[in-house]
Amino acid sequence: MSKVFKKYAVLSVLFIFPIVIYLFFASGKNNFALLPTLTPDVDELSQWETLNGEPVQLDRRITVLGFWGEDLINKKGDALNLNQKIYKRFYQFKDFQFVMVVKNGRQTQVNELKNELKAGVGTDLVKWRFVFGSDDEIAALFESLDTPLSLTEKNSLPYVFIIDKERNLRGRDDDEKVGTLFGYNAQSVAEINNKMVDDIKVILAEYRRALKKYNNTDN
Repeated sequence: MSKVFKKYAVLSVLFIFPIVIYLFFASGKNNFALLPTLTPDVDELSQWETLNGEPVQLDRRITVLGFWGEDLINKKGDALNLNQKIYKRFYQFKDFQFVMVVKNGRQTQVNELKNELKAGVGTDLVKWRFVFGSDDEIAALFESLDTPLSLTEKNSLPYVFIIDKERNLRGRDDDEKVGTLFGYNAQSVAEINNKMVDDIKVILAEYRRALKKYNNTDN
């Protein structure tokens, strides 16, 4: 082996090895981190009125929860962003759902919005679910999230929330911009792409690992 070859071999090892180590630990963090629980025991939805009469629940579901109140006319952009960036990517996962909280009496507007979404992107909207309640019911559900955010006078806000199968609000407790990230701004494609997509991947991986561990133990 020539001295020149040895020299380049050593330089290659010195250059490549740190990169390999970095990628290993970065991958480990993504694969094994848990998405922090920010609020436990969010209120259940099983008694709420729904669009098609079928019950909707948070328990045993991974839910993207949003509050649209009586502000549906301004939520088309939010709906398109969420449908394109989140729903289309994850809706085929078992037990994954979108739940939007709307003021009672807006059922016709919801059907119109769903038809627009379906026509625009051609996605099966079977896991887009809507629940309808009074002002007091919407406020009580929102308060159970225990966040520093506030509903508008129309009982809506641009943020959506990740609720796990045990009805815990999940998010980030070390976000570089806001510290604790309770919800994700559906008006911001960048925030959905750079944060929400990653966080849903983390929570789905968490449940897949738990299921795999259970199956291995059961066998």
